[in-house]
Amino acid sequence: MSGRERDDRPGQLDREKKSFSELDRIRREGRSAGEDRPRDPASQARARAATGEYLKEIDGLFSGGKAGEREKLAQAMLVARGTPEQAAACRAFLDGVGPPTDARQVSCFLDSGQSELVLAGIDAAQRGHTAGSLDLTAGLRTQLRMLAENPDDDIASAAEDLLEEI
Repeated sequence: MSGRERDDRPGQLDREKKSFSELDRIRREGRSAGEDRPRDPASQARARAATGEYLKEIDGLFSGGKAGEREKLAQAMLVARGTPEQAAACRAFLDGVGPPTDARQVSCFLDSGQSELVLAGIDAAQRGHTAGSLDLTAGLRTQLRMLAENPDDDIASAAEDLLEEI
């Protein structure tokens, strides 16, 4: 028997095709319970409103609390970067949720211009580096080198200590 001869097994070409009327009937009757959608415009509007409320509620669960507050304050601090409001944004962050925890936040603190905030940023960088949760990027190291030349002795010595530690 050659490879071209047909055997008794059904193949792809031997399957029975459904007629258009059978396909239409399956479409009409085959709707599952999960596919029931409101047909009139008022029902559709209510369904959209309910979906929107549900999504807002879910977003509130995942973005609320301390994590959501941290994110809002961090975003405000990043937006204020380079403006006269940067120090106030850093202070609000520090008072609201504590010291910075990532490189961008630490960088904002180091650029704030107020010695208390700069020292808080250096301390946060040192703690994060020691714990292994903060990677001191090239940009942060450059900022620390510049701060090591700061006329404020406390800032300069803290920056030098951290640079020696890395």
